Amino acid sequence: MTVLVASDLDRTLIYSTAALALTMPDPVAPRLLCVEVHESKPLSFMTETAAGLLAELSKDPGVVFVPTTTRTRKQYQRIRFPGRPAKYAICANGGQLLVDGVPDRDWRRQVAARLERECAPLEEVHGHLLATSDPRWLRKARVAEDLFAYLVVERALVPEEWVKALTEWAEARGWTVSLQGRKIYAVPRPLTKSAAMGEVARRTGATTTLAAGDSLLDADLLLAADAGWRPGHGELADAGWTAPHVTALARAGVLAGEEIVRAFVHEAARLGTLGTMDA
Repeated sequence: MTVLVASDLDRTLIYSTAALALTMPDPVAPRLLCVEVHESKPLSFMTETAAGLLAELSKDPGVVFVPTTTRTRKQYQRIRFPGRPAKYAICANGGQLLVDGVPDRDWRRQVAARLERECAPLEEVHGHLLATSDPRWLRKARVAEDLFAYLVVERALVPEEWVKALTEWAEARGWTVSLQGRKIYAVPRPLTKSAAMGEVARRTGATTTLAAGDSLLDADLLLAADAGWRPGHGELADAGWTAPHVTALARAGVLAGEEIVRAFVHEAARLGTLGTMDA
């Protein structure tokens, strides 16, 4: 039996300083491991316990661990997970499938063909974002991998009415809008993590898929998996979203990430891919 574990990264598996949610007294706060450095500064963390569990999970020949993210390939490759390097990684919300760190050209061609058939072009959506955003709260506007667009904003200043209007405008053109922290994403609806996960499952012969995620862009991934988990924070938690096979965790912040990795380990052990590992 092969089990595929596809996990979202930011605010699911790894956490910035602002997202750690260390609400407990300092003496009992968990020890943290930095797993990402950017511009000579520590950027993302896991608990040491979560890192150890993930390292053990990734060593098991019956488990295929697949980091699954909306990050670009360059942003993803800043992360240094403990344990064996992942053979497969899903970046750009499913638009890039990396095999041993190299983009799979056949997959990218399939994605491009589907986007051309099913939704409005990136240029139209990016232009609309620039034309309707307000310089008072817009900090950056970016295009990722020539696949989708996002804005970096001062979130407290962004009017809810603007986000609602953008969502309706985008939906009519086959795109999805997701608000995550200080970023507002506009992503083509056919560009999904679940499709890329299905491709990896096909290539590896995985018989069971496990997944985790916190945002609207992870909903399709969770629905497509055999079992899933979402933390007690993020877009999905705020909306009260769940599904019969998805466990909605109460815990938030970096300890939710640890609970998710522990759940992956327990489920893999239950399915018989892990030995006597203590989770």
